[in-house]
Amino acid sequence: MQKILNDGNTKTAKGEKKGWKTYGIHLAPSKVSGYNVCKWASKGCAMACLNLSGMGTFSNVQEARIKKTRAFFEQRKEFMDNLIREINNAVKNCKRKGLKPCFRLNLTSDLPWEKIKHNGKTIFQHFPDCQFYDYTKGAERMTKFLAGEMPSNYHLTFSRSEETKNQVLAGGFLSAGGNVAMVFRKCLPKTWGGFKVINGDETDLRFLDGKGVIVGLVEKGLAKKDASGFVIEPATT
Repeated sequence: MQKILNDGNTKTAKGEKKGWKTYGIHLAPSKVSGYNVCKWASKGCAMACLNLSGMGTFSNVQEARIKKTRAFFEQRKEFMDNLIREINNAVKNCKRKGLKPCFRLNLTSDLPWEKIKHNGKTIFQHFPDCQFYDYTKGAERMTKFLAGEMPSNYHLTFSRSEETKNQVLAGGFLSAGGNVAMVFRKCLPKTWGGFKVINGDETDLRFLDGKGVIVGLVEKGLAKKDASGFVIEPATT
């Protein structure tokens, strides 16, 4: 089976200056592979997906992500065995380099890893001393995270979309002390909707953010063409 984890991209690599090295999984988003790995994706989210950014522009990379996604669903045991082996190797590699490893298993997906078990344990239970984190549009997942019902080594940031229901949820999560990622046009405001906006492009280490803040991200790739409301225009800040 092909390699499952990648060891960083331009953004995740920024975390190394803070002593962390991010490893992640790029699956084929939405229903591209024939399996839906983005259950809660909105149309704006699907259109602006970073799947086609960076190395994702190459057809061989897209083919590899599709193959990897199908392996997750069709060869789950082998997939998880390899993932565990790769995480162990990543931990050893970081130790040699004096870095702390962290893992973002949903780089281009939104799978409920807290429900996925292998040999009776979730990946978080297999590696209780490792830090995991993700962005999610899953309201139930975010609600459980804020209630302390997620694994203690798993951090979630909610993602805002153009959908009204999602935006109402986002406001509630912010008020409850959760963090929400929002994409802005061209530049980031200092505040939005009464909440502090931090620069989410400086690093990808979301588990180091404060509480109740907006993680601001400047539009990238296909998001620059968004007209759905997924990207927030300066006039609305």
